[in-house]
Amino acid sequence: MTPIKINPLTEEEIKNWPTKPLVDLEKPFIDNRGSIQPLVDVLMKSAVMIHSKAGSLRANHYHKTDWHYCYVIYGKINYYHRELNSNKDPELLMVEKGSMVFTPPLIEHCMKFTEDTLFLTLSRNPRDQETYEADVVRTNLIDSSDSISWTPNNG
Repeated sequence: MTPIKINPLTEEEIKNWPTKPLVDLEKPFIDNRGSIQPLVDVLMKSAVMIHSKAGSLRANHYHKTDWHYCYVIYGKINYYHRELNSNKDPELLMVEKGSMVFTPPLIEHCMKFTEDTLFLTLSRNPRDQETYEADVVRTNLIDSSDSISWTPNNG
């Protein structure tokens, strides 16, 4: 079995992160054909599209080295986050259609969906399950008992 290789974070990478969770998007390029909306212009190893049903919960974890941008195509994400090992209540951000949120490593985060939502997740690390599980640490930032959720233990 080949060991999982996750590259360490670099100072250059960290200094280019957004300074706040909700990302200010660049103005789109618009002409008579339509528009082009720039989202992320950094090296990454994963781009996935995720559909979440109303009443579901995702994340409830933090990443050791991975970061991700989540761009909402339709629907809305109730995004909870806080610093790792903080005793503060998590902050709630509403991430709506056409908005994007950034999550750096070592930030506990959870996403609740009150309506069907489709979003893109653009990540630093590969998204194969083995690499993903090696980098993620599950937490209980938000109670999942009243939500549709998943963990490796409950399939």
